Amino acid sequence: MSKTLLDTDLASRLRFTVMRLARRLRQTGDSDATLSQLSALSSIDHRGPLTLGELAAVERVAPPSMTRIVSHLEDRGLVSREVDAADRRVSRVSTTAEGQRLLERSRNKKTAYLAARIENLSDEDRALLQRALPVIERLVGDPE
Repeated sequence: MSKTLLDTDLASRLRFTVMRLARRLRQTGDSDATLSQLSALSSIDHRGPLTLGELAAVERVAPPSMTRIVSHLEDRGLVSREVDAADRRVSRVSTTAEGQRLLERSRNKKTAYLAARIENLSDEDRALLQRALPVIERLVGDPE
């Protein structure tokens, strides 16, 4: 089998496996927030107060879509908006305590799910997964 076919097969299997894992983790999160809302909330929490434009760029969605997502998060009390002191036309979005609690609960459930699955692996498979993790992290990293 040629290198190109091997790489294509590897890419296909990895894509399928990652998508299934992501779906299972979403189902495990046990939140009524959408995937887009949770992703935006996580970005806000991780990167600090952001403008809607900055958040749309981080999430790679159109600004009108981000406006709707943030409005839903704000209606649920998960984020708050504050007018920028330097430019009153701009507001920054921050995660509220309730938003942080929701993220923490979701992360804990997902981590527990994965930890239980990893615990059932053999020592050899756990070691292999540990060695493969940096490679997977580089694959999902933002291109330079």
